[in-house]
Amino acid sequence: MAGEALADAPLEPNVWLTIATDGTITIVSPAAEMGQGSFTTLPLIIAEELDADWAKVTSQYAPPIPKIYGNYHPLFQGAMLTAASVSTPGYWMSMRMGGAQARRVLLDNVARQWSVPVEELTTEPSVVVHAKSGRRIAYGDVVKFATVPAEPPQITEADLKKPAQFRLIGRKDIPRVDVPSKVDGSAKYGIDVRMPGMLYASVLEAPYDGAKATQVNTEDALKIPGVKQVLPLPFGVAVLGDTVNATRKGRAALKVKWDGAGSPNAAFDSEKAQQEYARHARDPNAKAMTWFEKGDAPKALAGAAKKMEAEYSSVHCYHAQMEPMNCVARVAADGQSAEVWTGTQSTALAAFVASSVLKTTPDKIRVHQHLLGGGYGRRIWPDAVAQAVVLANITKEPVKLILTREDDLTAARPRPMTFHAMKAGFDDSGNLVAWRHRLVAENVDAVAAPPRFKATGGKDIIGWRGLEQPFYGVPNMLADAVREERGVRVHAWRGIGAGYNKFASESFLDEIAHATDKDPLALRLELTKDHPRANAVIKAVAEMADWKKPRGKDRALGIAFSDYHESFSAGIAEVSLDRKSGKIRVHHYWIAGDAGIIVQPENAHAQLEGAVVYGLGSALSEELTYKDGAVQQTNFHQYQVTRMSDMPEIHTRVIVTDNAPTGLGELGVPTVAPAIGNAVFKLTGKRLRQLPMSPQRVSESLKA
Repeated sequence: MAGEALADAPLEPNVWLTIATDGTITIVSPAAEMGQGSFTTLPLIIAEELDADWAKVTSQYAPPIPKIYGNYHPLFQGAMLTAASVSTPGYWMSMRMGGAQARRVLLDNVARQWSVPVEELTTEPSVVVHAKSGRRIAYGDVVKFATVPAEPPQITEADLKKPAQFRLIGRKDIPRVDVPSKVDGSAKYGIDVRMPGMLYASVLEAPYDGAKATQVNTEDALKIPGVKQVLPLPFGVAVLGDTVNATRKGRAALKVKWDGAGSPNAAFDSEKAQQEYARHARDPNAKAMTWFEKGDAPKALAGAAKKMEAEYSSVHCYHAQMEPMNCVARVAADGQSAEVWTGTQSTALAAFVASSVLKTTPDKIRVHQHLLGGGYGRRIWPDAVAQAVVLANITKEPVKLILTREDDLTAARPRPMTFHAMKAGFDDSGNLVAWRHRLVAENVDAVAAPPRFKATGGKDIIGWRGLEQPFYGVPNMLADAVREERGVRVHAWRGIGAGYNKFASESFLDEIAHATDKDPLALRLELTKDHPRANAVIKAVAEMADWKKPRGKDRALGIAFSDYHESFSAGIAEVSLDRKSGKIRVHHYWIAGDAGIIVQPENAHAQLEGAVVYGLGSALSEELTYKDGAVQQTNFHQYQVTRMSDMPEIHTRVIVTDNAPTGLGELGVPTVAPAIGNAVFKLTGKRLRQLPMSPQRVSESLKA
């Protein structure tokens, strides 16, 4: 009987997968699935090197153990985090190695069982083949006699498949595994979790960090049928009850007076701060840190035959994820362990924060990962997890926390507000010889990644991304940043710093082109002539849009280029303008992207399209304003995301190369705003200098 039980046991050749005797292969995915396709893409990488039959593959989330499942991309250095478009590049090599290693375990076992040299064995999808004898054996049958060696087989890059040998990677007919459940309604998000005896919680969020509830009409909320408790806490006032409806009514009945004494952002006013940012950008004595440098830009500017200057800015942006923040938590009676059910971009951070609340260790926290109804960076920070665990620890009952959209906006962790001072210098022949870009903004790393902020001496890896210009052939370049400290809970946002930094730089480059009588496309091609991949995406998008074709007097094209985490994209927008209302209409948007080897081609097109949609909102309408430290917008009637009626036709081209995969999920965002702004300039002769390019701002620009 023991032998039979052993024979029926699955084989676990390494931490990445198990193989059952029926041939089912279960692969763990260390990244969150928030619509970007990682739950398909990452297992597909392992399945490729394992030479698995994809029809026999299932996926499950990896447990939050960074030492085993951490992402060793240079940005994360072992952190278990889904962000910055680096899941595929970060796990590309380790998961390929894991798949190849597991395949070698199978081959070694068959070689031993059949007494043949392992070199004579090959594989077909989920089958080991010995061509000399004609024998074949399915992976599931190998499991029945296989053992895992004490020392895993040593695999090198030379043992991995060449791109021409791929059976799964790059195929267009492999759909995403998460889509069917989303279509038939069986998909389970964090907000769908229910447990017996569960209390519901709603939280009137504190308007800013450090605000304390000093006066709360607890009695009025407790009169609502179904409301059980009202708890003033450091993060807000929580209402707990038997139903969602009860907690919502209880929350609505609350009248709270907040005390912001001592809070750094109690008096924050975003409109006034924008003026102060501008002064700091113009101040030559402002304390700035260098981010990117080539040659000697200050010297080249001082000696330039001609100079240009320009300024750009952007406002705060809310993530606007469709699923508001939520979490279910259950804490053990002794308060030393817990389970949480949520959709998070970092199960490891969720476990760490939950353990910190309980003053225990992360291994005592079990995190049940679910699909994310939109992440975009917002679901990195586990504030909902922390709040739910606090409440479950107080009540010793399972608690389901769901923020209202209003509270989700109050608790926003927005993209920073920014100001940009641009300078350029030209020689006697009109050639661009000097470039300077100064950014003024709050530091995202200081809030979202304090250890890295400290380790880099105060640099902002998240917020300064995109200031660098490594692919434009300007001999002297300098990009630096001035840090503002306003107390706003700024955070990573889809496209991170490139979203606003490329708006400034690509708009300024367009100004340079027009000032020097050069075609904006021709100038970009000239500046990228020494970088074939950058040059190729620019040529590709120009071909897609038929750049030189006349558009008539009512429409115009604008172009922009961006690199992003070693990927390349170029976008062209075709726009018209309602001069009475100031509303910009984008009719077509063309985008070409190169992210190296593409694991899932159809998904790559979808990600570019989705990123363009996201970029349209921040370019044209999305605006978060602050007064007295608090967000002024309360719901989508005030915070205007892109509507279906605003959608252009989006045309994508994915350029596939044999380069290792690079970032893709955010690649479409950075070019959108500058391409639109550059098109509006071509149409009107007016330069739009602030995001979003709302009808009000456009109207003001036309009058200027």
